Amino acid sequence: MADWFLMKKNWENTIEREMPVEARVPAEFTIGNVRIAPATVLAPMAGVTDTIFRRFIKNASMFTPASGTTDVEQTTTNQQSGCGLIMTEFTSADGLSRMRESKRKRYLTYYEDEHPISAQLFGSHADTLAESALICQDAGFDIVDLNLGCPAKRVVKCNGGSGLLRDLPHIKTIFEAVRKQITIPFTVKFRIGWNDQHIVCVELAKMAEDCGLNAVALHARTREDGYSGNARWEYIAAIKNAVKIPVIGNGDIRTPQDAAAMVAETNCDAVMIGRAAPANPWLFRQIAQYTATGRYDAPTAEDRHRMITTYFDMLLTEMEQEHPEFHGMAETDAEKKLKRDRESAQRDVIGKMKQFASWFTHGIPGGGALRKSIYEAKRGVDVMDAVERFFAGEMKPVADTAEEPSLEAMGQGCD
Repeated sequence: MADWFLMKKNWENTIEREMPVEARVPAEFTIGNVRIAPATVLAPMAGVTDTIFRRFIKNASMFTPASGTTDVEQTTTNQQSGCGLIMTEFTSADGLSRMRESKRKRYLTYYEDEHPISAQLFGSHADTLAESALICQDAGFDIVDLNLGCPAKRVVKCNGGSGLLRDLPHIKTIFEAVRKQITIPFTVKFRIGWNDQHIVCVELAKMAEDCGLNAVALHARTREDGYSGNARWEYIAAIKNAVKIPVIGNGDIRTPQDAAAMVAETNCDAVMIGRAAPANPWLFRQIAQYTATGRYDAPTAEDRHRMITTYFDMLLTEMEQEHPEFHGMAETDAEKKLKRDRESAQRDVIGKMKQFASWFTHGIPGGGALRKSIYEAKRGVDVMDAVERFFAGEMKPVADTAEEPSLEAMGQGCD
C-alpha cells in the first residue's frame, strides 16, 4: 500500500470547545467568481475523494431548511447540499502532463452535479504544474488547487506536498507560473510549516495573495505533526488577520459544534472537513441543520443501512458501466485485456468496500462482525450479503479488537 494513502482515523486531541451563542458557519463565500454555499468544503483525500465518493457526499449532505426557521441566512444551497465545495484526490502534475488524453479523462472524471468542484495538483516543477493546471481548466473544473500539505514521505521525497514548505522562493515561482497560465480561480492548501522551528504559514498566505491566488486553506498542523496532537487553530486566525482573500480552516472538525467553534475562534471564511467525512457522511448536512436550527439529527440504523448500501451500489454500478462482464473464453489479446481490466476493477471495488466499512463501522455496536465479514469477502455480492445480514440482526457478534482490519491495512487518504 502506497504510504501516501495512510492516515489515522482516530484523533488524539481531547479539547472541549466552548460554544458562543452567535457561532455559525457562514451561508456562503466566494473564491474568485465562484460562489460556494454553504461555506463548507470536502477536503481532498488521496484514495478517497474519487467521483463516486464525492457524489455520495453530495447526496448524503442534502438539506432543505424547514419553512419559517432562521436558516443559513435564508440562503438555499447548491443542489440543496450541505457541502458547498468538493475537491478531487490530489493528482500528480508530472503524471498528468505525460498522460495520453484518453487516460487523463479517467483521472479527471467528474459529473455535472459535482459543481462547483476543485482539482487539486501536487508537484514541484513550476512549468509542469502550470501545464497541468491548464489541462484542469480545459476539462471544466471551477478551481485549481495546489497541494502543499501532504506529509507522506514518498511525496515529500520528491519535493512535493509539504516538502515545498522549506523553499518559499520556489513556491512563489510556482504561484506565478500557474497564475499566469490559467484564468479560473487558483488556491493553495498548506500546513503551518515544516516543524515548530520553521513556521511559515502567515508569510506563505501573504505571498499567495500577492501572487494573485484567490483563497488559501490551512491544515493547522506542521508536516512533522502528521495527524497527531491538536490542530492549532490560532494559526488560522493569524492568517485571517494577515490577508484579505478567503481563508479556509481545516483540522479536527468532527461535529457541527467543532465547525461553528472554528469559525467563532478564527473568523475563517469556510471550514474544510477531511477524516470525519468517511466516518460520518452526514456531517455536512448536520452542520447546515445546526446552523439553521441550533440542533441536528443523529443518523438512525435505517439511515446507516441506506447509506452503506447506496455507496456500495454506486461502486458496483460504476464498475459495470466501465467494465461490462465478459462472457465466454478470452482468446484474442483484446479479449484477454478486457477480462484483466474487469478483474482489476473488481479488486478495486472490493478494496473500496473494505475501506469504507472500516471507516463507517467503528463505534457502531457489533460493527466488528460486519468488518470481519467484509474483509473476508471476495466478491461484491458477498459484501452486500454481509451488510444485509448485519442490519437484519443475523450476524454473530465478534470481539472488537485491535487485530481486526485497520484503516492502515486498507489504506486511507491524506488531506
